Amino acid sequence: MLAGAAAPYLGVSEAVAGQLEEPLADSVRSALSAAIARHAPPEPFFADTASRLAYLRWLGAMSDKLSRRKPDFQTRVDFLQTVWYESKRAGLDTTMVMGLIQVESAFRKFAISRVGARGYMQIMPFWSRLIGDGDSSKLFHMQTNIRFGCVILRHYLDRENGDTFMALGRYNGSRGRSKYPNAVYAAAKRWSHPDA
Repeated sequence: MLAGAAAPYLGVSEAVAGQLEEPLADSVRSALSAAIARHAPPEPFFADTASRLAYLRWLGAMSDKLSRRKPDFQTRVDFLQTVWYESKRAGLDTTMVMGLIQVESAFRKFAISRVGARGYMQIMPFWSRLIGDGDSSKLFHMQTNIRFGCVILRHYLDRENGDTFMALGRYNGSRGRSKYPNAVYAAAKRWSHPDA
């Protein structure tokens, strides 16, 4: 769901409703809650030196690209490390997650949409009640927001049998319409890297 203030960055003039609250089976709710509750620090683990070097190449390239939007080096590195960690943890394409964040919030931590979605990945507050501890103010915490967003997107990908177009539409509340998924795909191109 597009943040109201993010729309001008994309040439997208209309914001849509956002994630829709749907009934969840108890097993799904439990699995999502467990995925959110694991509080491992966002420290990537690498099985070998080649994997670590690939990550460092990606980190350097993305840091350069993101420097205009996040001028503070440590803030930028912390953000990118969290995106890498949480996207890999959820089994998502890091490039797509970066594109989604660009579309959703233009990389603004405290973005709020006109329908109340919050933070980098524009998480609707009802998710805090459904799978979190009920405190929607935590959705402005970087790792919490990105973790929720990645877990929710993974859930939608699973529901849509891996169809990213439909999962992105579901994430945005515009399932079946092309405007939002196409905006994410276009934004993701900017964040493409061979080591992503």
